[in-house]
Amino acid sequence: MNSNAAAGAGPPFGRFFLPGPTEVRPEVLEAQTRVMMGHRGADIQDLMRELQVGLKAVFLTDRPVFVSTSSASGLMEAAVRNGAAKRVLALVNGAFSQRFGDIARSCGMQVDEVAVPWGEAHDPEAVVTALAGGSYDAVTVVHSETSTGVLNDLPAISAVVAGHGDTLLLVDSVTGCGGAELRTDAWGLDFVLTGSQKALALPPGLSFGVASEAMLSRSASMTRKGYYFDLIEFATNIDKLQTPSTPALSTMYALQVQLQYITTETMEARWARHTAMAERTHAWVADMQASGVALRVMAPEGHRSGTVTAVALPEDMSGPAIVKGMKERGWVIGGGYGKLKDTSFRIGHMGDHTLDELNELLAELTEVVR
Repeated sequence: MNSNAAAGAGPPFGRFFLPGPTEVRPEVLEAQTRVMMGHRGADIQDLMRELQVGLKAVFLTDRPVFVSTSSASGLMEAAVRNGAAKRVLALVNGAFSQRFGDIARSCGMQVDEVAVPWGEAHDPEAVVTALAGGSYDAVTVVHSETSTGVLNDLPAISAVVAGHGDTLLLVDSVTGCGGAELRTDAWGLDFVLTGSQKALALPPGLSFGVASEAMLSRSASMTRKGYYFDLIEFATNIDKLQTPSTPALSTMYALQVQLQYITTETMEARWARHTAMAERTHAWVADMQASGVALRVMAPEGHRSGTVTAVALPEDMSGPAIVKGMKERGWVIGGGYGKLKDTSFRIGHMGDHTLDELNELLAELTEVVR
């Protein structure tokens, strides 16, 4: 594979395992140097038409895929502003699911939480109980919790929410989409969003979202939802193969190239590659345990993300020290997030990484940890 080093941009491709932003192929980065075009003419429509085909395949949807010039946090705000008028149930099991609830609060919503300890997954039965206790406009949930590596049972949670009338399910799949199985239409998701810089392996700057008919109907009835993230504006413009406001055109060029790679690989193969990397990481942790190093995969078996693994450390080890040790060897991994900073580290085995590259990382990590 081409190396970033050849372009004077750092170490060879395959050593950057941060759980976002992820490493980007040099060819994809190079696409950003193309000349500009008008964003209201035929050229942008041709580009958007092609992007829609690829993005629909990524999300497994027949619905339009909105392209937002923002981080994924922007579409999290869009989700609650368009999908809830008063009351939200937030499913919290880590830093980013907490952020989803906090965003709803900042938008003036009454937010109730179903909270479980960081590192645990949500039990759909607990969601049943919570929804039975009151009427909610929407439920927020994170598919793959980046802070802990937990993968929530999205199909089961969606089935629970679907049984509660007008309650919508709003899904953050920032480190899920593109790496973990995601079936937007088949699972009945009302709004699902992701960011460009995670498992899609693109530069930061774009986010993508899919809205159900029920979500758009709710949005049409909402007032005080603002302009920039009005989903009706997105829907009206996507019908014309345009965006509501000036798009991040250079990142869209990169997206065009990356979707060609993803189409060639296929989503099923992409999911399988991510699963293989995750299982290899879990096996490495088990090997370290067997050798007397008390590491632990934070997420429970059966609820482990294919894109990111958070590794809990014994008391005599430091997360920042391990991250620093890897950096000194020319490798990048993630530190623990938020309150887990000192007691864990994270491996972002997502995007375009391969099992061979991961094995090289784990060999170095073994020496640093020991």
